[in-house]
Amino acid sequence: MLARFPVSVRLLRGLALASIIANVGIVVTGGAVRLTASGLGCPTWPRCTDASYVATSEMGVHGAIEFGNRLLTFAVGIIAFATVLAVLAHRPRRRGLLPLAVAVFFGIPAQAVVGGITVLTNLNPWVVGLHFLASMAVIAAAYALWRRTTDPDGPAVPVVPAPLRALTQLTTAVGVAVLVVGTWVTGSGPHAGDAGAARNGLDPEAISQVHADGVFLLIGLSVALVFAFRAVGATRAARAAVLLLAVELGQGVVGFVQYFTHLPAVLVGAHMFGSCLVLLATLHVQWATRERQPVAPAPLATPAPEAVPAPA
Repeated sequence: MLARFPVSVRLLRGLALASIIANVGIVVTGGAVRLTASGLGCPTWPRCTDASYVATSEMGVHGAIEFGNRLLTFAVGIIAFATVLAVLAHRPRRRGLLPLAVAVFFGIPAQAVVGGITVLTNLNPWVVGLHFLASMAVIAAAYALWRRTTDPDGPAVPVVPAPLRALTQLTTAVGVAVLVVGTWVTGSGPHAGDAGAARNGLDPEAISQVHADGVFLLIGLSVALVFAFRAVGATRAARAAVLLLAVELGQGVVGFVQYFTHLPAVLVGAHMFGSCLVLLATLHVQWATRERQPVAPAPLATPAPEAVPAPA
């Protein structure tokens, strides 16, 4: 039935991009829930209260904020489901797209379940951090899908030497570590999502220093990538590394300002948004280090030689 409604590459790519934007948006709105102390605005899950699936007027603004964020999860899921249908309807069928589209689609309810566990555990800071990291994983899958919509289906061929690919992988690993430690910093800080929520017990100043050290290392590695890519003439990869460095510097400025201004909610929210941008810029560098080749056409069958009659 889906074959009756062919989907263009442009529409498919647009839906994949919308999925990235929607998943980044749910991170930002989830941050708003925590930063407005609305994390337990709906005190249970999957219901909002023991007697209602929706917020009631008695729950006030915190209930409305928390329930609104839950509703946005359905919108993100609808976009992801539409993307799966578009992948199935696209002709010719593209191998590699469907697993990514399905991963994004099922990642959203999985992330919602983790969000529900955060509520049921009264905003346990470790579970809250896992909730954020689960969103990062879905964003990474959505980005991969978006890039694959226009990539050929042939093998990926490196465009930079092996040592620079290793340096890129190291930079990515450090970036992921910075994200993880960032959730520890958040779990030790004042924005718990609710006045009665526990903190993770880490010393805020000490863990913030560890996080800052990781950021300095990440920036140093990114600077190395810029010069290394330029040295080997990898222009596209060098531009991607410059973009990554610019995003990291901007994120670093926001991080330092929020720390020295005692973590105002607006800057903390901006820092969460910046974390999504750092992830996307890192993935952009990864994609710039290789190119996919078109699928080689199948060789034409060689006609069998005609039989020569034996001499009489």
